[in-house]
Amino acid sequence: MAVTLTLPTVLANLAEGNKTLEAEGHTLGDAIDNVSGRYPQLASRLRDEDGTPYPFVTFYLNDQDIRLNGGFDVELHEGDEITIVPAIAGG
Repeated sequence: MAVTLTLPTVLANLAEGNKTLEAEGHTLGDAIDNVSGRYPQLASRLRDEDGTPYPFVTFYLNDQDIRLNGGFDVELHEGDEITIVPAIAGG
């Protein structure tokens, strides 16, 4: 099923400048695998070596933080919107 994935500029640069990507998958983890397969340089910025989300990268599924409802195992539905927000450090 198709979902829309929105990237911030810092990550869009790793996806050939695309801020919005279409992804396929039954779970959020599947959708991340789908996008990572097309943009390998993006893969290491979205998940760790174990395939789990980094604590400093927040994924929202239809405006809900996925850490509160299943993580990468949360089920997707046609037309869902995923927004990725990495933590930004500064001083």
